[in-house]
Amino acid sequence: MRFDLKLIIPCLLLLIFGIIILNSISPTLFPDYYWFYAVGVIAFIFFAIFDFDIISAFSKYFYIFSILLLVLVLIIGQVTRGTVRWIPVGSFSLQPSEIVRPFLLIFFANYIAEKKLDIKRLINILILMIIPLFLILIQPSLGVSALTAVGFLGLFLASEINKKYFLYLGLIALVLAPLVFLILAPYQRIRVLSFLDPSKDPQGAGYNAIQSTISVGSGKFLGRGLGRGVGTQLAFLPERQTDFIFASVAEEMGFVGAFILLGLTFFLFLQIINYASNSMSIPARLFLGGVFLTLFAQVVVHVGMNMGLFPITGVPYPLVSAGGSSLLATLITLGVVNGTKK
Repeated sequence: MRFDLKLIIPCLLLLIFGIIILNSISPTLFPDYYWFYAVGVIAFIFFAIFDFDIISAFSKYFYIFSILLLVLVLIIGQVTRGTVRWIPVGSFSLQPSEIVRPFLLIFFANYIAEKKLDIKRLINILILMIIPLFLILIQPSLGVSALTAVGFLGLFLASEINKKYFLYLGLIALVLAPLVFLILAPYQRIRVLSFLDPSKDPQGAGYNAIQSTISVGSGKFLGRGLGRGVGTQLAFLPERQTDFIFASVAEEMGFVGAFILLGLTFFLFLQIINYASNSMSIPARLFLGGVFLTLFAQVVVHVGMNMGLFPITGVPYPLVSAGGSSLLATLITLGVVNGTKK
């Protein structure tokens, strides 16, 4: 297996971009955070070495591993702000719901392609999908569970499934939507409701949305300069290194910096689409469909919530936002993507 520079170069540039902006807005992350970059790159190389067909041979074990890890976090997980999402590993913490996503996509890509889909088999697949989604949702982690569900949708879109089934899925989603809202933690419900009108509680639930839109607009064309952002450097912008990294980029690097960031992401997406278009393996094509839709949704939601277009859901920008588990999961995913190229 050879490494594809058309995939590696945009990945590497996005990582460098992330290091530059994170050193500016949150220098205390370093040097410890470099360990996540090192582990992530090693994981990318490890998974990129193997063809997707070889990795697929372990798909059933990946599903079992994922479920066990999601159950484990509920048992021994670290409670933070009323949520149980992280498992302490020495001085660091890992978020299993992020780590398991590429492994779940590998499993379902192979499981869906294994036999012809009919109603009975579709129901079996949905049940297997609901199990990890439920385990993630009750942590609670709405953003990660939604992204995982989007990845599953990408698998179906890339398959040869009869499109009428999407109508059934849509109806199921409509029925479950009120139940999902009831399951949400109180602070998550407030986030959704405050999205409709942030000005009703500008110092509370609407504060994040207001500050992020101010930061995005204040950067103008060239930005205020690295280390000179008002919202980022004076901490008016909350979670500036994770959930609001795009707003930080827009404030300190302006429209130009935001355009470069989105441009690099576009080239990464273009390469994933190219892999999917030329894939001779059905499971590989399904996996790539799931990966593309997950990363695409992640970027759209992140940028959208930073600009006040979507509710605040805590979705990081892939390869750029601080977050060791998200970084590791994304690099594992892209390593597997490299292995799909023939």
